[in-house]
Amino acid sequence: MRIRIHGGRIVDPAQGVDGVQDLYIVEEKVVALGAAPEGFVADREIDAGGRVVIPGVVDLAARLREPGQMEKADIVSESRAAVAAGITTVCIPPDTWPVIDEPAVVELIRRRAEQAGAARVVTLGALTQGLAGEHLAEMATLREAGCVGIGNARRPLANPQVLMRAMEYAASQGLTLFLDPEEPSLAGGGCAHQGAVASRMGLTAIPEAAETAAVARDLALIEQTGVRAHFGRLSSARAARMVERAREEGLPVSADVAAHQLFLTDEALEGFDANCHVTPPLRTRGDRQGLREALARGAVGVLCSDHQPHQPDAKLLPFPLTEPGISALETLLPLALRLVEEGVLTLSQAVARLSWEPAEVLGLPVGRLAPGAPADLCIFDPAARWRLRESAMVSRGRNTPFLGWEFAGRVTHTVVAGRLVYKAT
Repeated sequence: MRIRIHGGRIVDPAQGVDGVQDLYIVEEKVVALGAAPEGFVADREIDAGGRVVIPGVVDLAARLREPGQMEKADIVSESRAAVAAGITTVCIPPDTWPVIDEPAVVELIRRRAEQAGAARVVTLGALTQGLAGEHLAEMATLREAGCVGIGNARRPLANPQVLMRAMEYAASQGLTLFLDPEEPSLAGGGCAHQGAVASRMGLTAIPEAAETAAVARDLALIEQTGVRAHFGRLSSARAARMVERAREEGLPVSADVAAHQLFLTDEALEGFDANCHVTPPLRTRGDRQGLREALARGAVGVLCSDHQPHQPDAKLLPFPLTEPGISALETLLPLALRLVEEGVLTLSQAVARLSWEPAEVLGLPVGRLAPGAPADLCIFDPAARWRLRESAMVSRGRNTPFLGWEFAGRVTHTVVAGRLVYKAT
Protein backbone atom coordinates (compact mmCIF):
# COMPACT_ATOMS: atom_id res chain seq x y z
CA MET A 1 0.00 0.00 0.00
CA ARG A 2 1.29 3.43 -1.02
CA ILE A 3 -0.33 6.31 0.86
CA ARG A 4 -0.09 10.06 0.32
CA ILE A 5 -1.23 12.27 3.21
CA HIS A 6 -1.59 15.79 1.88
CA GLY A 7 -2.36 19.25 3.19
CA GLY A 8 -1.79 18.53 6.87
CA ARG A 9 0.35 20.37 9.42
CA ILE A 10 3.07 17.86 10.27
CA VAL A 11 4.43 18.19 13.81
CA ASP A 12 7.43 15.93 14.45
CA PRO A 13 9.57 17.19 17.37
CA ALA A 14 12.19 14.48 16.82
CA GLN A 15 13.08 16.16 13.51
CA GLY A 16 12.17 19.73 14.41
CA VAL A 17 9.42 19.67 11.79
CA ASP A 18 6.33 21.86 12.17
CA GLY A 19 4.64 22.94 8.96
CA VAL A 20 2.21 22.07 6.20
CA GLN A 21 3.64 19.47 3.84
CA ASP A 22 2.80 16.11 2.35
CA LEU A 23 3.87 12.75 3.74
CA TYR A 24 4.44 9.59 1.72
CA ILE A 25 4.22 5.98 2.89
CA VAL A 26 5.29 2.84 1.06
CA GLU A 27 4.28 -0.42 2.72
CA GLU A 28 5.30 -0.13 6.40
CA LYS A 29 7.64 2.89 6.21
CA VAL A 30 7.61 6.63 5.80
CA VAL A 31 9.57 7.32 2.61
CA ALA A 32 9.43 11.11 2.24
CA LEU A 33 8.16 14.43 3.54
CA GLY A 34 7.42 17.31 1.17
CA ALA A 35 8.11 16.24 -2.41
CA ALA A 36 7.02 12.83 -3.63
CA PRO A 37 9.70 10.20 -4.29
CA GLU A 38 10.45 9.58 -7.94
CA GLY A 39 7.85 7.34 -9.54
CA PHE A 40 5.53 7.42 -6.50
CA VAL A 41 1.90 6.65 -7.32
CA ALA A 42 -0.53 6.57 -4.40
CA ASP A 43 -2.94 3.69 -3.83
CA ARG A 44 -4.74 5.80 -1.21
CA GLU A 45 -4.96 9.55 -0.66
CA ILE A 46 -5.78 11.03 2.75
CA ASP A 47 -6.79 14.69 2.79
CA ALA A 48 -5.42 16.18 6.02
CA GLY A 49 -6.24 19.79 5.17
CA GLY A 50 -6.89 21.82 8.34
CA ARG A 51 -5.66 18.91 10.47
CA VAL A 52 -2.51 18.01 12.37
CA VAL A 53 -0.38 14.98 11.55
CA ILE A 54 1.79 13.68 14.38
CA PRO A 55 3.77 10.52 15.12
CA GLY A 56 1.60 7.85 16.68
CA VAL A 57 1.23 8.16 20.45
CA VAL A 58 3.36 5.72 22.48
CA ASP A 59 1.74 4.82 25.82
CA LEU A 60 4.22 3.54 28.41
CA ALA A 61 1.64 2.10 30.82
CA ALA A 62 -1.65 0.50 29.86
CA ARG A 63 -3.22 -2.61 31.31
CA LEU A 64 -5.22 -4.38 28.63
CA ARG A 65 -6.44 -7.01 31.15
CA GLU A 66 -5.42 -9.99 29.04
CA PRO A 67 -4.38 -12.55 30.02
CA GLY A 68 -6.11 -13.01 33.33
CA GLN A 69 -8.88 -10.44 33.75
CA MET A 70 -10.89 -10.67 30.56
CA GLU A 71 -14.10 -9.92 32.44
CA LYS A 72 -12.80 -6.32 32.50
CA ALA A 73 -11.39 -5.98 28.97
CA ASP A 74 -9.11 -7.73 26.49
CA ILE A 75 -6.39 -7.00 23.98
CA VAL A 76 -8.84 -6.71 21.08
CA SER A 77 -11.13 -4.19 22.75
CA GLU A 78 -8.39 -2.06 24.27
CA SER A 79 -6.06 -2.00 21.27
CA ARG A 80 -9.02 -0.80 19.20
CA ALA A 81 -9.70 1.87 21.82
CA ALA A 82 -6.04 2.84 21.59
CA VAL A 83 -6.02 3.45 17.83
CA ALA A 84 -9.33 5.33 18.05
CA ALA A 85 -7.43 7.70 20.36
CA GLY A 86 -4.33 8.04 18.18
CA ILE A 87 -2.24 5.59 20.23
CA THR A 88 -0.19 3.30 18.00
CA THR A 89 2.07 1.58 20.57
CA VAL A 90 0.97 0.29 23.96
CA CYS A 91 3.33 -1.07 26.63
CA ILE A 92 1.87 -3.62 29.06
CA PRO A 93 3.24 -3.87 32.62
CA PRO A 94 4.15 -7.39 33.77
CA ASP A 95 1.30 -7.89 36.28
CA THR A 96 -0.96 -9.90 33.99
CA TRP A 97 -2.14 -13.36 35.03
CA PRO A 98 -0.14 -15.41 34.46
CA VAL A 99 2.64 -12.94 35.13
CA ILE A 100 4.95 -12.02 32.23
CA ASP A 101 7.86 -14.02 33.60
CA GLU A 102 8.07 -16.65 30.86
CA PRO A 103 8.45 -16.41 27.06
CA ALA A 104 5.15 -18.27 26.55
CA VAL A 105 3.21 -15.34 28.04
CA VAL A 106 5.07 -12.85 25.86
CA GLU A 107 4.24 -14.95 22.81
CA LEU A 108 0.55 -15.22 23.80
CA ILE A 109 0.25 -11.44 24.05
CA ARG A 110 2.10 -10.93 20.77
CA ARG A 111 -0.22 -13.34 18.92
CA ARG A 112 -3.36 -11.77 20.38
CA ALA A 113 -2.17 -8.29 19.40
CA GLU A 114 -1.46 -9.46 15.85
CA GLN A 115 -4.94 -10.98 15.67
CA ALA A 116 -6.47 -7.71 16.84
CA GLY A 117 -4.75 -5.89 13.97
CA ALA A 118 -4.80 -2.51 15.69
CA ALA A 119 -2.09 -1.02 17.95
CA ARG A 120 1.40 -2.37 18.44
CA VAL A 121 1.57 -4.08 21.85
CA VAL A 122 4.89 -4.51 23.65
CA THR A 123 5.56 -6.00 27.06
CA LEU A 124 7.62 -5.48 30.17
CA GLY A 125 9.00 -8.64 31.71
CA ALA A 126 8.76 -9.45 35.42
CA LEU A 127 11.71 -8.51 37.59
CA THR A 128 11.04 -11.39 39.99
CA GLN A 129 9.43 -14.78 39.47
CA GLY A 130 5.68 -14.42 39.80
CA LEU A 131 6.29 -10.80 40.90
CA ALA A 132 6.68 -12.32 44.36
CA GLY A 133 9.65 -10.08 45.11
CA GLU A 134 12.14 -12.78 46.07
CA HIS A 135 13.80 -14.72 43.22
CA LEU A 136 14.93 -12.93 40.07
CA ALA A 137 13.20 -13.82 36.82
CA GLU A 138 15.21 -14.95 33.80
CA MET A 139 15.68 -11.48 32.38
CA ALA A 140 17.93 -12.57 29.53
CA THR A 141 15.30 -15.06 28.35
CA LEU A 142 12.57 -12.41 28.57
CA ARG A 143 14.68 -9.96 26.56
CA GLU A 144 15.21 -12.59 23.86
CA ALA A 145 11.44 -13.22 23.84
CA GLY A 146 10.85 -9.55 23.01
CA CYS A 147 10.33 -7.74 26.33
CA VAL A 148 11.38 -4.09 26.05
CA GLY A 149 12.23 -3.74 29.74
CA ILE A 150 11.62 -5.28 33.15
CA GLY A 151 9.85 -4.25 36.33
CA ASN A 152 7.87 -5.50 39.29
CA ALA A 153 4.80 -3.32 38.70
CA ARG A 154 3.62 -2.11 42.11
CA ARG A 155 4.44 -5.40 43.84
CA PRO A 156 6.89 -5.04 46.76
CA LEU A 157 10.33 -6.61 46.86
CA ALA A 158 11.53 -8.65 49.82
CA ASN A 159 14.35 -6.19 50.56
CA PRO A 160 16.69 -3.66 48.86
CA GLN A 161 19.29 -6.38 48.26
CA VAL A 162 16.92 -8.11 45.83
CA LEU A 163 16.51 -4.81 44.01
CA MET A 164 20.26 -4.24 43.81
CA ARG A 165 20.84 -7.73 42.39
CA ALA A 166 18.04 -7.13 39.90
CA MET A 167 19.65 -3.85 38.84
CA GLU A 168 23.00 -5.56 38.34
CA TYR A 169 21.38 -8.30 36.23
CA ALA A 170 19.37 -5.79 34.16
CA ALA A 171 22.48 -3.67 33.58
CA SER A 172 24.39 -6.70 32.35
CA GLN A 173 21.64 -7.39 29.81
CA GLY A 174 21.24 -3.78 28.64
CA LEU A 175 17.67 -3.75 29.92
CA THR A 176 15.83 -0.70 31.24
CA LEU A 177 14.42 -1.19 34.73
CA PHE A 178 10.91 0.23 35.16
CA LEU A 179 10.24 1.33 38.73
CA ASP A 180 6.91 2.15 40.37
CA PRO A 181 8.24 4.00 43.41
CA GLU A 182 6.35 3.26 46.61
CA GLU A 183 7.59 2.15 50.01
CA PRO A 184 4.91 -0.38 51.10
CA SER A 185 5.58 0.01 54.81
CA LEU A 186 4.67 3.70 54.49
CA ALA A 187 1.80 3.27 52.02
CA GLY A 188 0.13 0.85 54.43
CA GLY A 189 -2.83 -0.06 52.26
CA GLY A 190 -3.99 3.55 52.02
CA CYS A 191 -6.30 4.90 49.35
CA ALA A 192 -5.84 8.69 49.46
CA HIS A 193 -3.12 11.31 49.86
CA GLN A 194 -2.25 12.10 53.46
CA GLY A 195 -3.71 15.53 53.97
CA ALA A 196 -6.76 17.51 55.02
CA VAL A 197 -9.11 15.82 52.56
CA ALA A 198 -8.29 12.27 53.70
CA SER A 199 -8.53 13.33 57.36
CA ARG A 200 -11.91 14.96 56.85
CA MET A 201 -13.25 11.95 54.93
CA GLY A 202 -11.81 9.36 57.31
CA LEU A 203 -9.76 7.63 54.61
CA THR A 204 -6.58 5.66 55.26
CA ALA A 205 -3.82 7.84 53.84
CA ILE A 206 -0.61 7.44 51.87
CA PRO A 207 2.03 10.08 52.68
CA GLU A 208 4.16 11.72 50.03
CA ALA A 209 7.14 10.08 51.76
CA ALA A 210 5.97 6.66 50.53
CA GLU A 211 7.00 7.83 47.07
CA THR A 212 9.98 10.03 47.84
CA ALA A 213 11.61 7.49 50.19
CA ALA A 214 11.40 4.87 47.44
CA VAL A 215 12.82 7.28 44.86
CA ALA A 216 15.75 8.15 47.17
CA ARG A 217 16.55 4.47 47.77
CA ASP A 218 16.27 3.60 44.08
CA LEU A 219 18.49 6.49 43.00
CA ALA A 220 21.20 5.38 45.42
CA LEU A 221 21.12 1.87 43.98
CA ILE A 222 21.03 3.16 40.39
CA GLU A 223 24.19 5.16 41.09
CA GLN A 224 25.78 2.03 42.58
CA THR A 225 24.90 -0.31 39.70
CA GLY A 226 24.74 1.97 36.66
CA VAL A 227 21.47 0.47 35.45
CA ARG A 228 19.28 2.49 33.10
CA ALA A 229 16.02 3.12 34.97
CA HIS A 230 12.63 4.71 34.39
CA PHE A 231 10.37 5.95 37.20
CA GLY A 232 6.71 5.40 36.37
CA ARG A 233 3.67 7.42 37.39
CA LEU A 234 5.23 10.01 39.68
CA SER A 235 2.60 11.77 41.76
CA SER A 236 4.53 14.32 43.83
CA ALA A 237 6.43 17.43 42.85
CA ARG A 238 9.20 16.53 45.29
CA ALA A 239 9.83 13.17 43.58
CA ALA A 240 9.98 14.91 40.21
CA ARG A 241 12.63 17.31 41.55
CA MET A 242 14.65 14.38 42.90
CA VAL A 243 14.66 12.70 39.49
CA GLU A 244 15.54 15.99 37.82
CA ARG A 245 18.56 16.48 40.08
CA ALA A 246 19.69 12.92 39.40
CA ARG A 247 19.49 13.55 35.66
CA GLU A 248 21.53 16.74 36.06
CA GLU A 249 24.16 14.69 37.88
CA GLY A 250 24.35 12.28 34.96
CA LEU A 251 22.39 9.28 36.21
CA PRO A 252 20.70 7.30 33.40
CA VAL A 253 17.13 7.90 34.61
CA SER A 254 13.85 9.11 33.14
CA ALA A 255 10.30 9.47 34.43
CA ASP A 256 6.66 9.71 33.40
CA VAL A 257 3.46 11.08 34.86
CA ALA A 258 -0.10 9.90 34.26
CA ALA A 259 -2.27 12.52 32.56
CA HIS A 260 -4.90 12.53 35.31
CA GLN A 261 -2.32 13.70 37.87
CA LEU A 262 -2.02 16.97 35.90
CA PHE A 263 -5.71 17.83 36.20
CA LEU A 264 -7.12 16.25 39.37
CA THR A 265 -6.14 16.65 43.02
CA ASP A 266 -7.18 14.98 46.25
CA GLU A 267 -10.05 17.49 46.37
CA ALA A 268 -11.73 15.41 43.64
CA LEU A 269 -12.31 12.70 46.27
CA GLU A 270 -14.99 14.83 47.93
CA GLY A 271 -18.23 12.90 47.56
CA PHE A 272 -16.31 9.62 47.53
CA ASP A 273 -16.12 9.44 43.72
CA ALA A 274 -14.57 6.00 43.22
CA ASN A 275 -13.49 6.96 39.71
CA CYS A 276 -10.89 9.17 41.45
CA HIS A 277 -9.49 6.22 43.42
CA VAL A 278 -6.07 5.76 41.82
CA THR A 279 -2.64 4.47 42.82
CA PRO A 280 -0.51 6.43 43.46
CA PRO A 281 -3.17 8.73 44.91
CA LEU A 282 -4.18 12.14 43.64
CA ARG A 283 -2.16 14.66 45.63
CA THR A 284 -2.28 18.41 46.26
CA ARG A 285 -2.66 21.46 44.03
CA GLY A 286 1.02 22.17 44.67
CA ASP A 287 1.96 18.71 43.43
CA ARG A 288 -0.21 19.12 40.35
CA GLN A 289 1.48 22.43 39.53
CA GLY A 290 4.94 21.04 40.24
CA LEU A 291 4.34 18.07 37.94
CA ARG A 292 3.07 20.35 35.18
CA GLU A 293 6.21 22.47 35.44
CA ALA A 294 8.44 19.37 35.47
CA LEU A 295 6.73 18.09 32.32
CA ALA A 296 7.19 21.46 30.60
CA ARG A 297 10.90 21.56 31.51
CA GLY A 298 11.40 17.98 30.35
CA ALA A 299 12.48 16.88 33.82
CA VAL A 300 9.58 14.44 33.50
CA GLY A 301 9.81 13.54 29.84
CA VAL A 302 6.82 11.29 29.25
CA LEU A 303 3.05 11.58 29.58
CA CYS A 304 1.20 8.26 29.83
CA SER A 305 -2.35 7.04 30.39
CA ASP A 306 -1.91 4.48 33.20
CA HIS A 307 -4.96 2.86 31.62
CA GLN A 308 -6.79 0.47 33.98
CA PRO A 309 -10.26 -0.52 32.74
CA HIS A 310 -12.72 -2.03 35.22
CA GLN A 311 -16.17 -3.54 35.06
CA PRO A 312 -18.87 -1.32 36.69
CA ASP A 313 -19.16 -3.21 39.98
CA ALA A 314 -15.45 -2.70 40.71
CA LYS A 315 -16.30 0.92 41.55
CA LEU A 316 -19.52 0.35 43.48
CA LEU A 317 -18.17 -0.67 46.91
CA PRO A 318 -17.30 1.77 49.72
CA PHE A 319 -14.45 3.97 48.47
CA PRO A 320 -11.49 2.17 50.19
CA LEU A 321 -12.69 -1.20 48.87
CA THR A 322 -13.08 -0.13 45.24
CA GLU A 323 -10.43 -1.11 42.72
CA PRO A 324 -8.07 1.75 41.83
CA GLY A 325 -7.55 2.97 38.30
CA ILE A 326 -8.98 4.94 35.41
CA SER A 327 -9.95 3.88 31.89
CA ALA A 328 -7.64 6.38 30.27
CA LEU A 329 -6.62 5.50 26.71
CA GLU A 330 -9.27 7.74 25.19
CA THR A 331 -8.32 10.79 27.26
CA LEU A 332 -4.52 10.71 26.90
CA LEU A 333 -4.20 12.81 23.76
CA PRO A 334 -7.19 15.06 24.62
CA LEU A 335 -5.73 15.89 28.04
CA ALA A 336 -2.34 16.61 26.46
CA LEU A 337 -4.03 18.98 24.01
CA ARG A 338 -5.80 20.65 26.93
CA LEU A 339 -2.37 21.31 28.47
CA VAL A 340 -1.54 23.06 25.20
CA GLU A 341 -4.77 25.09 25.39
CA GLU A 342 -3.92 26.09 28.95
CA GLY A 343 -0.43 27.21 27.97
CA VAL A 344 1.38 24.55 30.00
CA LEU A 345 3.03 22.98 26.93
CA THR A 346 3.56 23.99 23.34
CA LEU A 347 2.08 21.62 20.78
CA SER A 348 5.58 20.43 19.89
CA GLN A 349 6.33 19.71 23.57
CA ALA A 350 3.07 17.80 23.99
CA VAL A 351 3.75 15.68 20.90
CA ALA A 352 7.29 14.97 22.11
CA ARG A 353 6.06 13.82 25.53
CA LEU A 354 3.60 11.48 23.83
CA SER A 355 5.67 10.07 20.98
CA TRP A 356 9.43 10.07 20.50
CA GLU A 357 10.37 10.52 24.17
CA PRO A 358 8.47 7.41 25.34
CA ALA A 359 9.77 5.60 22.26
CA GLU A 360 13.31 6.48 23.37
CA VAL A 361 12.61 5.04 26.84
CA LEU A 362 11.45 1.79 25.23
CA GLY A 363 14.29 1.72 22.71
CA LEU A 364 11.85 1.50 19.78
CA PRO A 365 12.27 3.16 16.35
CA VAL A 366 8.73 4.62 16.44
CA GLY A 367 7.61 8.08 17.58
CA ARG A 368 8.97 9.99 14.57
CA LEU A 369 8.07 10.56 10.92
CA ALA A 370 11.55 10.56 9.40
CA PRO A 371 12.08 8.73 6.11
CA GLY A 372 12.76 5.08 6.92
CA ALA A 373 10.82 5.16 10.20
CA PRO A 374 7.81 2.89 10.77
CA ALA A 375 4.70 4.55 9.38
CA ASP A 376 2.87 4.99 12.68
CA LEU A 377 0.93 8.25 12.84
CA CYS A 378 -2.17 10.00 14.02
CA ILE A 379 -4.20 12.72 12.31
CA PHE A 380 -6.49 14.92 14.40
CA ASP A 381 -8.77 17.88 13.78
CA PRO A 382 -7.71 20.62 16.23
CA ALA A 383 -10.92 22.59 15.68
CA ALA A 384 -13.28 19.75 16.57
CA ARG A 385 -14.77 20.11 20.06
CA TRP A 386 -16.47 17.16 21.73
CA ARG A 387 -17.54 15.78 25.08
CA LEU A 388 -16.48 12.46 26.52
CA ARG A 389 -19.63 10.36 26.79
CA GLU A 390 -19.84 6.85 28.14
CA SER A 391 -21.88 5.62 25.16
CA ALA A 392 -19.17 6.73 22.72
CA MET A 393 -16.21 5.11 24.49
CA VAL A 394 -14.50 2.26 22.64
CA SER A 395 -12.79 0.76 25.70
CA ARG A 396 -14.81 -1.77 27.65
CA GLY A 397 -13.86 0.16 30.78
CA ARG A 398 -16.03 3.23 31.38
CA ASN A 399 -14.50 4.11 34.75
CA THR A 400 -13.30 7.66 34.23
CA PRO A 401 -13.76 10.91 36.14
CA PHE A 402 -13.59 12.84 32.86
CA LEU A 403 -17.08 11.94 31.60
CA GLY A 404 -18.78 15.13 30.47
CA TRP A 405 -15.51 17.05 30.02
CA GLU A 406 -15.24 19.04 26.80
CA PHE A 407 -12.11 18.53 24.72
CA ALA A 408 -10.62 20.08 21.59
CA GLY A 409 -9.02 17.87 18.97
CA ARG A 410 -10.64 14.74 17.61
CA VAL A 411 -8.68 11.90 16.02
CA THR A 412 -9.78 11.30 12.43
CA HIS A 413 -7.20 8.74 11.21
CA THR A 414 -4.65 6.39 12.75
CA VAL A 415 -2.03 4.52 10.74
CA VAL A 416 0.05 1.65 12.14
CA ALA A 417 2.89 0.15 10.07
CA GLY A 418 1.45 1.72 6.93
CA ARG A 419 -2.06 0.34 7.52
CA LEU A 420 -5.05 2.60 8.10
CA VAL A 421 -6.39 1.00 11.28
CA TYR A 422 -8.83 3.73 12.30
CA LYS A 423 -10.93 6.27 10.44
CA ALA A 424 -13.57 8.36 12.18
CA THR A 425 -17.07 8.00 10.79
